[in-house]
Amino acid sequence: MEDVIQIDDKWYILATSQIVSDRTRVLKSEETFGFFDAYGDIQQIGLGEQGLYHAGTRYLSNLEFTINGKRPLLLNSSIAKDNLLLAVDFTTPDLYNNDTVQVKMGTVHVFRSKILTEKICHEHFRIVNYGLSEVELTLGITFNADYYDIFEVRGTTRKRRGRLQAPTATGSAIRLGYRGLDEVNRATVIELSPPPNTIEQATAIYRFVLSVHEEKELFLTITCQYDDQPVPTLDYNQALDKNRRSALVLQEKTTEISTSHEQVNEWIFRSATDLRMLTTTTRFGRYPYAGVPWFSTPFGRDGIITALQCLWIDPRLARGVLAFLSDRQAEGINDEQDAEPGKILHETRTGEMAALDEIPFRNYYGSVDSTPLYIILAGAYFERTGDAYFIRQIWPNIVKALTWLDTYGDKDGDGFVEYAHKSSRGIVQQGWKDSNNSVFHAGGEIPNGPIALCEVQGYTYQAKVTGAKLASLVGNTTLAERLTGQAAELKKKFNEVFWCEDLESFALALDGNKSLCRVRSSNVGHLLFSGIATEEYAARAAQTLMNADSYSGWGIRTIPRNESRYNPMSYHNGSIWPHDNSIIAMGFARYFLKDQAIKIFNGLFNAAVMFDLHRLPELFCGFPKLPGQAPTAYPVACSPQAWASGTVFYLLQACLGLTFSATKPQVQFHHPQLPEYIDFIRISNMQVGEGLLDLSLRRHTHDVGINVIRKQGNVEIAVIV
Repeated sequence: MEDVIQIDDKWYILATSQIVSDRTRVLKSEETFGFFDAYGDIQQIGLGEQGLYHAGTRYLSNLEFTINGKRPLLLNSSIAKDNLLLAVDFTTPDLYNNDTVQVKMGTVHVFRSKILTEKICHEHFRIVNYGLSEVELTLGITFNADYYDIFEVRGTTRKRRGRLQAPTATGSAIRLGYRGLDEVNRATVIELSPPPNTIEQATAIYRFVLSVHEEKELFLTITCQYDDQPVPTLDYNQALDKNRRSALVLQEKTTEISTSHEQVNEWIFRSATDLRMLTTTTRFGRYPYAGVPWFSTPFGRDGIITALQCLWIDPRLARGVLAFLSDRQAEGINDEQDAEPGKILHETRTGEMAALDEIPFRNYYGSVDSTPLYIILAGAYFERTGDAYFIRQIWPNIVKALTWLDTYGDKDGDGFVEYAHKSSRGIVQQGWKDSNNSVFHAGGEIPNGPIALCEVQGYTYQAKVTGAKLASLVGNTTLAERLTGQAAELKKKFNEVFWCEDLESFALALDGNKSLCRVRSSNVGHLLFSGIATEEYAARAAQTLMNADSYSGWGIRTIPRNESRYNPMSYHNGSIWPHDNSIIAMGFARYFLKDQAIKIFNGLFNAAVMFDLHRLPELFCGFPKLPGQAPTAYPVACSPQAWASGTVFYLLQACLGLTFSATKPQVQFHHPQLPEYIDFIRISNMQVGEGLLDLSLRRHTHDVGINVIRKQGNVEIAVIV
C-alpha cells in the first residue's frame, strides 16, 4: 500500500503511514534547515521531505545510525525549548552473535544531540555501557546526498539533472558532491572525530569495546559547501554557545509576555522561539521565512503579515521586511514573473532550478495583495515606532506601490483591484488562498478573470487611508487629499456592490464578467480588519462568521459547511488557518466585537495545546470540535510556519485593543479584555519611542485593570472604554 495518495492537485498521507506516527524534528539556522525523524536520522518516507537543506537544495538525503547493524531503540526525542538543539536517547535492542545474545536490551545508553549553524549540522554522540561486563560494539553512520532542488522534493520532475560525484574519503572525512546544470559545485563534507576505524563508500564504521560504565564520545560536522567556497567551522560546544548568545541578543529588545496560565505561557514561548528560528538575516535586516520545509524563503505576503502580527512586540522585524521588499519591488513588466512596475514581491527562490529559470520563482510577483499590504505595514510601522527617517527613505517605493494600485492593479478602471495571471507557469489564484479551486461561484463553478477578491478591496482601502497619512507626514498634502477621497469612494462602492443580503455577508469576489461569487468565506473577516465595512454590515457579517457552519469550535473555517466546495480536509475550502483567524480577531476588535475575538482566542488556544510542542501548524482540518478529541491535523502543513507562530501575538493584541500613536508617543488600550482563564498578563521591556514600559494587566469582572510597573522616558498610557 502506498503512503501517499493524490486527490485533484493535493497530496494526502494515509493515517497508517509511518510519517504520521514518526513526528518530524525541525532545526533551522539562517539559510540552513534540517528535517529529521525522531531518531535524528534522515529517511525517505512519506513525501520524502526529510533532509539537510541549504539555500533551496538538499545537501543530505539519507542519514542512518546503527549499532551492530541494527537500529537502536528510541527512548526519547525532543527539541529544546529554545529550538537550538535536538536531543535523542537510545538504548540497544538485544544484539546477537550468531544465535546468542551478545548484548542484552537496555545495556548500552546512547545520547545523540544535533545543532545547526549556518551551512553546518553539528552532531554529538555519547555511548555508555551500564552492563556488568564489557561490550563489543560496531557503530555505523551512513550518509547520502541527492542534491534535489526543493521543488524536486515537492514533486517537480526535471528533464535533465546535473552530475552526482562518487563519494570520496580520507581517514576522518567523507565528501559527497554534485555539479549542477547551473555549473555550480555543491558538496557535503562530513568530518568525524575521532576518525572512524574504516569508511566504506559513504558509511563511517566505529569498532570498540566498552568496559563497565565506560563512555565514549563521537563528534561530526556536516557542512553544506557551495561553489567550493570555504565555510568557517566551530566545534560542537562553540557552535552551541554561539547560537545561545545570538538568541539572547535577539531577545534583548523584544517585548516579553507572561500570564497567569502556564499553558498559555508555553504557547507564547513556543511561538516566540519558532519565530526567532524562522527569522533569517538579510543585508536589509531580519526577515521571517514563511515556513519549513516548503517555504523556507522570503514571501512577501507572509513576511508582511508576520511583521504586522509581531509589530507590537518587535518592530525591527517590520523594518527588515519593508527594506527587503522595497529593494525587490518590480521595476518593469515581465509576464513570466507576473511583474509590473511598483508591484511587491510574492516570493523569491534560490537553488539550481531558480537559477536556470526552470521555475519562475527566482523573483516572482504573482500575488495581488502583497502591494497594498506593504503600504499598510509601512503605516503601521510608523505608528508603532515614529521612525519618520525610514519612512522617508522608502517613500518613493510607497508611491510606486500606490501607483500600481490605480494602474496595473485596477485593470479595467472600475475602482476595484483585480488579478489575472500572465505567467504560463505561475499561480492562477493570486490571493492568500492560492489553490486553483479557492475562488468559485455558489454552484462550485470556477469563475473567469480578472478576479476582484473582497479582502483585496479592503486592503486597498486601508492602503489608501494609510498612504494619505504618510503623504501628510512627508508634506505631500495634494496626494494625501486625493488618497483620502479615493478611499471614501472605494468604501461606498464596495459596500454597495459586494454586500449580499441573502448571505448576510459580503461576496467572496467579483469575476471578470462583473458577476458576484456569492459565497460565504473567512475572507470577509479581513474586511473588518481593514475597516472598509460599514458598522451595520460588519456586525451582521461577524454573526455569520461565528455561526456553527463557519466556526468549528477550534476556529473559523476558510469556507463554511453550507457552501458547495466545502471540504474540511481541503487546503483552502474548509480548513482552519490560524493566521487567518488572527486577522479576523483583529477585525472584530476594530469594530469592538471583543466577545467574538475572545472566542477565537479560546478556540486556537485549545487547539495549540493539543499539537506537538504547543506549536500551531500552518493549517488544520475543519472538522467540528468534539468533546475529548483533538483537532485533525493536515498532514503536509508546514510546522513551524511564521504567520501561524505570529498568531498568538495578534490574538493578544486584539483582546487588549492595543494600538500606538507615534506623535505623542502613546500606548492605547481600547476596551481591553482577557479570557476568563487568564487572571493577569505582564508585558515587559516594551519599547515605545525612546521610552520603555513594563505593564501588568489584571482581569476583573467587567474590565481589565492596568498597572504601570516601570516607565522610562516620555510615554503616555491611555485606556479607552
